[in-house]
Amino acid sequence: MPITLPETLPAFDVLSKEGVMVMSPDRAAHQDIRPLRIGLLNLMPKKIQTENQFARLIGATPLQIDFQLIRMSTHETRNTAAEHMEAFYRPFPEVRDEKFDGLIITGAPIEHLSFEEVTYWDELCEVMDWTQTNVHSTFGVCWGGMAMIHHFHGVKKHMLDHKAFGCFRHTNLSPSSPYLRGFSDEFVIPVSRWTEMKQAEIDAAPHLRTLLGSDEVGPCLVEDPDHRALYIFNHFEYDSGTLKEEYDRDIANGTPINVPMNYYPDDDPSRQPLNRWRSHAHLLYGNWVNEIYQTTPFDLNAIGS
Repeated sequence: MPITLPETLPAFDVLSKEGVMVMSPDRAAHQDIRPLRIGLLNLMPKKIQTENQFARLIGATPLQIDFQLIRMSTHETRNTAAEHMEAFYRPFPEVRDEKFDGLIITGAPIEHLSFEEVTYWDELCEVMDWTQTNVHSTFGVCWGGMAMIHHFHGVKKHMLDHKAFGCFRHTNLSPSSPYLRGFSDEFVIPVSRWTEMKQAEIDAAPHLRTLLGSDEVGPCLVEDPDHRALYIFNHFEYDSGTLKEEYDRDIANGTPINVPMNYYPDDDPSRQPLNRWRSHAHLLYGNWVNEIYQTTPFDLNAIGS
């Protein structure tokens, strides 16, 4: 079954050309199916790229998805056209009274700030509290995951002395988890961050369970059953060229940056990088969507009750 997107959203054409099943809202309205309603709270500056990345993963499942784009009302984006934001996004206050089967809270390039220094922190705290009554399952990604685990459990993020940047080998720590069905024992995940969460602090918080981890870059995926949430600190959703774009940007700006590890063949930036995480990205998000489908109430209004 397809993901439902407005026909004028750039992701509609991008995913259609990739073979992902997409459907217009008009066509979806004529199907006697209750689609899963999944929101994307997009905090990234490159909104369209991020929409494409998550819609690609969510839309690859065999279930019909009603994909909703959400933004903070207390923050104005400077990197995406106002017309795009007006046409496709709704500010959080407009969806506050609605229910969602799933919500993804993306990362944001603001790691150097303490959480409380972020201009929209108060509104984001409101969103995170709102998920407990209005969202069946929430997926916090990178900074979004760090924000959630900090908000609900007080786990702190710590600055690194150099950027964790590249494709790092991770270990499957919980093969029986429904979120890790089909996962290999080891695999690589793109990492791009200046901060880390410490495993000892996660272990000290009640009922948190680390599902994926790395000896080099620490915990990666954490399950929080008490808050019906997953927190991932790395980037399965990245396109093949995303790390290259970040590396090229920093080189052009004169920002000190190491060549992303285990990304380019022979660590040579002149060569085309290979995508070695795509299958596991689809597994993780497909498993998440399936777990929502298996456990969410048929009546949307029953979510959170």
